Amino acid sequence: MSTHTSEINIKVALDENKIPEQLRWSAPDGGVNNEESKAVLLSVWDHKAKEALRIDLWTKDMPLDEMKVFFHQTLTAMADTFQRATSDEKMSDTMRDFCDYFAEKLELKKKD
Repeated sequence: MSTHTSEINIKVALDENKIPEQLRWSAPDGGVNNEESKAVLLSVWDHKAKEALRIDLWTKDMPLDEMKVFFHQTLTAMADTFQRATSDEKMSDTMRDFCDYFAEKLELKKKD
């Protein structure tokens, strides 16, 4: 039986059209308290329906160049997580190859 409960909270301030103007998040066990963010991507697995449920939010002032970097870092982290979760090194490497392609096409990599 679990003896500790941990919470992660996301507060979304909306404009009159229900577009996010401000995102703040807290994760007290991780030392995060009411920190500002410009974007949140959250996936939850519904094991009964066998499908991913998603919440994708970003503020209207999220810079486009930062959104591209955010997606690249998220995709790269997903490849790492996929490898830890499945031990499928071949597919993880394939995902990382796509991440490199993604970064190249968006010109995210610094030129040498």
